[in-house]
Amino acid sequence: MGSIPQPVSRRLALQSATCGLGYLAFAGMAQAEVEASAMSPLSPRPPHHAARAKKMIFLHMRGGPSAMETFEPKPELDRRAGEKVKGGRRLTPSHWAWKRRGNSGLWVSDLLPFQAQVADELCVLSGMHADISNHTPAMLQLHTGSFQFSRPSLGSWVLYGLGTENSDLPGFVSLCPPVINGGASNYGSAFLPAAFQGVALADIKTPIKDAKISNLHNEFLSTQKQRQQLDYIQSLNRRMAARDPDDHRIGGVIESYERAFRMQTALPQIMDLSGETQSTLDMYGIGDGKLSDNFGRQCLLARRMIEAGVRHVECCDEFWDQHSALKKGHEARAAAVDQGSAALVKDLRQRGLLDETLVVWGGEFGRTPDTAQKNLDGRDHNANGYTMWLAGGGTKGGLQHGATDELGYEAVEGRVHLHDLHATMLHLMGLNHKELTYRYAGRDFRLTDVHGRVVDEVLA
Repeated sequence: MGSIPQPVSRRLALQSATCGLGYLAFAGMAQAEVEASAMSPLSPRPPHHAARAKKMIFLHMRGGPSAMETFEPKPELDRRAGEKVKGGRRLTPSHWAWKRRGNSGLWVSDLLPFQAQVADELCVLSGMHADISNHTPAMLQLHTGSFQFSRPSLGSWVLYGLGTENSDLPGFVSLCPPVINGGASNYGSAFLPAAFQGVALADIKTPIKDAKISNLHNEFLSTQKQRQQLDYIQSLNRRMAARDPDDHRIGGVIESYERAFRMQTALPQIMDLSGETQSTLDMYGIGDGKLSDNFGRQCLLARRMIEAGVRHVECCDEFWDQHSALKKGHEARAAAVDQGSAALVKDLRQRGLLDETLVVWGGEFGRTPDTAQKNLDGRDHNANGYTMWLAGGGTKGGLQHGATDELGYEAVEGRVHLHDLHATMLHLMGLNHKELTYRYAGRDFRLTDVHGRVVDEVLA
C-alpha cells in the first residue's frame, strides 16, 4: 500500500510556489548566460573554405627595409654605383655581400645571417607595390587596406571572420605598436564592433619586458567579490543592450569586461617566460644587454600566444627609415630583429605549428635604388617596388616570386599589390576576401575594398 497523502496547507503551497519561482528565475538567468556565451562575437566560427592557416603572426618592420640590402640583389645597380640619374641623385650599391642559401638557392644578403638559415621556409615577394610613399598613410594601408579612410585593421577582420579559440585571452594582440604613424588605427576595429579591436601591450618606446597591463589586478577586492560586482554591472549592461540591440558598443563593453576578468590569470601566465628553456631563450636572442632582446621576446610571446589560441599577433620593430647612415641604421635594425624572426620560424617548425601558422615579414614600403647623399649611404621611400616574405600557413618555401626592374625602382614581374597580399592572407586563413564583408553606412565594406586577387603562384 502507498503512503496516505498528507493535506497541503495554504502556507506550504505558497512557500513551494515561491521556491519554484526562484528556481525558474535562476534557470532563466543561467540560460541567459549560456545564450550570451553562445552569441559572443568572439566565438569560433567556421571559415568560408578549408583553411591552410589557423593563426597569423605579422612581423612589422616599421619604416621600410631595403630590398637591395636584404632579398633582391641588383648587380646592375652595383655596377653603375655613383652614376647620376634624374634630379642629380646617384645610384647606390648594396652595402652587403650576397649568397644563395639553403637547398632552394634563395638569395639572402649577409645583413640577415639568421634568416638566411631558414631560407627554405621563406616565400619572398619581390614584386610588392602599394599606393603611397609617406609613412603614416602607407602604414594605414598596410594594416587596413586604405590610406584615406578609417577602416578596420587586418587583425580585426580576421577576428570578425573566424573568432578566437581561447575565451580567456584577446583574439588579436599588437606587441609594441607605434604611437604615431596611425597609432591605434593600425590595430583598431573602426566600424566593426569594438570586440574585434586589437589589444596593445607596451608600445614602440617601451620594451615588451616592461609592459604593464593596466587594471588587471584589484588590490581591494577578492576574485569572488569582483565577480559579484561584475555580475551586477553586466546585468545593467545587458538591460541596456536589450533596449538598443543595434548599438554594438554595448556588446563590446560586455565582452571586454568578461574577458578582462578572465585575463587576470591567463595573460600573466602567457607573458611569463620563466618556464622556457635557456636554449630557447638563446635561440631567440633573449638576454640582458642584447640588441635582439626586445624583438626576440616579442617573437617568443607571439609563439606562446598562438599556442594558447590567440588568432592574430603583431610584433613591431622600431624604424628602418635610413635616408642617411643606411649602413649603420640597417645593421642596427637587422641585429635587433634577424635572430628573433628566424627563431620564430624555426621554433614553429620544430613544434609542428608552422604549417598552420602564417608568418608575414615586411614594412609599409621599401627603399629607392638612388640617394641624394653624396656618400651614397642612404635611400628614400619607395612604394613602387619592394619585398616582403611569408612563411608557413600553406605558402611555398624557398620561393622568390616577382622582381623589380634591374635597378630596383619598380615591380615589373609577379606584381603583388597590398590588396592582393591581403586577399591571399585571408584566403590562407580560410576566408574569401570578397565574402568577408560588413554593412556600414548603407554599403558592404571589405578589407580589399573592390580590389585584390589571391596570388595562387605562392600557394603550396
